[in-house]
Amino acid sequence: MVRYSKLAFRTLVRKYSCDLCYTPMIVAADFVRSAKARDSEFTTNKGDRPLIVQFAAKEAQVLCDAARIVCPFADGIDLNCGCPQRWAMSEGYGACLINKPELIQDMVRHVRNQIDNPGFSVSIKIRIHEDLKRTVDLCQKAEATGVSWITVHGRSVQERHQPVHYDAIKIIKQSTSIPVVANGDIKTLKDAENVHHLTGADGTMVARGLLANPAMFAGYEETPLECIQDWVDIALEHGTPFTCFHHHLMYMMERITSKQEKKVFNALSSTSAVLDYLNDHYGV
Repeated sequence: MVRYSKLAFRTLVRKYSCDLCYTPMIVAADFVRSAKARDSEFTTNKGDRPLIVQFAAKEAQVLCDAARIVCPFADGIDLNCGCPQRWAMSEGYGACLINKPELIQDMVRHVRNQIDNPGFSVSIKIRIHEDLKRTVDLCQKAEATGVSWITVHGRSVQERHQPVHYDAIKIIKQSTSIPVVANGDIKTLKDAENVHHLTGADGTMVARGLLANPAMFAGYEETPLECIQDWVDIALEHGTPFTCFHHHLMYMMERITSKQEKKVFNALSSTSAVLDYLNDHYGV
């Protein structure tokens, strides 16, 4: 989640039964070229494991160089082949890669050959084609090249809010021998269990559902006040910038605040104002 799945938020969801965390998508070329980019895009600590660093890349050696930098601090890398944003696709990143299976193979193969640690994972995250045979072919080619697992967002590049094609994820799972992780519209633990049964997937990945409720994997239907308190403590400890701190709280409190309360809370413009509001209204 660009801007959102940074260290502080990863620390929070790990407290609430999230088994594996990903960094936001990082452009590998910038990461390799610029120390400033590395410092701003990638922070971690000893408790931040297991951790996957997700990269946007289109050149095998650049992805290898980025993987080599993070290898001592992470458990694997993930190649983003699913981001549908216009800027990413125009640069040759993200979801446009699903139409270049040989390039994906080349990138996976290079990382596999150049990273000495056999336990270091190399995974990909994809969207599906309109013609699912092309997606199955892509996944089988990636498997043959040594990809560790595949995360499938069950929509095409053009689809945004249409229903997720869980049947497509099931077919991909049945057509491959490596773990497949299902992604798309999972908002509760019950949703995750249902998607597992529908698709046979080995795991579920959640993004927006965790923004709204970071305690989702622990079985909470909505964000508990305890989790909001944990976020305040963790964010302040990590020195989280105000905008990020505030936006996370907006997401977390979406389901537990009235329209009028949202209007007031969302207009707050300082950490002290937010802390006063939480204390006055929720005793946090």
